[in-house]
Amino acid sequence: MSETRKEKSSDGETKPQTSFVNKFFRGSKLRSSKAERRKEGNDLRTTDCQPGDETQETATLVTAKPLPSEMEPGRRMEKNEQFLQKLGKNAVDKCLDLNNCRLTTADVREMVTLLPFLPDLEKLDISWNDFIGGTLHSITEQMHLVSKLKSLRLSSCRLTTDDVRALGEALKAVPDLEELNLSWNSNVGGNLPLILQNFQAGSKIHVLELVDCALTSEDGEFVGQLLPMLQSLEVLDLSINRNIGGSLDSIAQGLKRASTLKVLKLQSCGLSQKSVKLLDAAFRYLGELRKLDLSCNKELGGGFEDSPAQVATLEHLAVLDLHQCSLTVGDVVSLTQIIPLLSSLRELDLSANKKMGSSSENLLSRLRFLPALTSLLINNCALERETFTALAHVPQTQGL
Repeated sequence: MSETRKEKSSDGETKPQTSFVNKFFRGSKLRSSKAERRKEGNDLRTTDCQPGDETQETATLVTAKPLPSEMEPGRRMEKNEQFLQKLGKNAVDKCLDLNNCRLTTADVREMVTLLPFLPDLEKLDISWNDFIGGTLHSITEQMHLVSKLKSLRLSSCRLTTDDVRALGEALKAVPDLEELNLSWNSNVGGNLPLILQNFQAGSKIHVLELVDCALTSEDGEFVGQLLPMLQSLEVLDLSINRNIGGSLDSIAQGLKRASTLKVLKLQSCGLSQKSVKLLDAAFRYLGELRKLDLSCNKELGGGFEDSPAQVATLEHLAVLDLHQCSLTVGDVVSLTQIIPLLSSLRELDLSANKKMGSSSENLLSRLRFLPALTSLLINNCALERETFTALAHVPQTQGL
């Protein structure tokens, strides 16, 4: 492990600059160095006092033995804790959180040396570190040493295609994985099967986040086929993948067998009027759904006009986000019948739907049937005076 980097001082002399990890281990290394020098001195004196060649060879062998600090896991763990504390992180055996730490390629290599001493690690977060890209294989090669891992977060790491392949193989070594976040890595798109193909029936995955991964229509088809195997899935976020709208039929079929799902996010996924009907057919199987985000799908407008009745069966739905969906007058009329039936609804976002202004009076007047509602967003909706009158009659006990 490289111990110094070089930088020029103002007077032209070259000074050593302590590396990212070693500067945090400096204190313990100095102590180890002093101990080593004392030990070497004692061994040399022993050698000088013994004229025999055989005895001299024995003394030399004693000097070559590893220092105790290099052999004892407890000592190494102390160094690991110093490293994390200097980063402002908690030195906890089960969590290694290096999110947004500006890790360099050299730092990643040094971080990998910590993994063998964290056999109980359950959470690894190295998100928002650009230089992870191209070096992930050095981490995945050690994944078998952290087989108890439950959460792996790699969002915005500039993963390469090689990283994606390496990750797919490494996931075999972490059968207890419950959370996987690969968001904002464009090379995931087109390669999703390489990563998730080893997920089998009985997988423990609870959270799968693939935001803005440039997923293709083929990736969407694969997700649809994968969902029935993820019997513990609670959160699925496919937002900002505009090409998966064409494969929503497959995804919707998969959702029918994802009865544990609590959060479904499909923001800006290229959804259309037809998509609403496909999803509506799946809603009857999603009785545990708490949050539904279909926002920023501008082609979705008109999809609610035929009264997709299954939305009303989501009795636990607490958050409904339909902002910037180009909702039509017909959509609003239909939603006026559906939304008041969602008795658990706490948050409703209808913002940036400019066509709903003249037809929203009846909808807003019926919000009084939602006792749990605490947040209503209807900005930029071209509201008229009658709308504000309807809002005035909403009981203040609702917290609006």
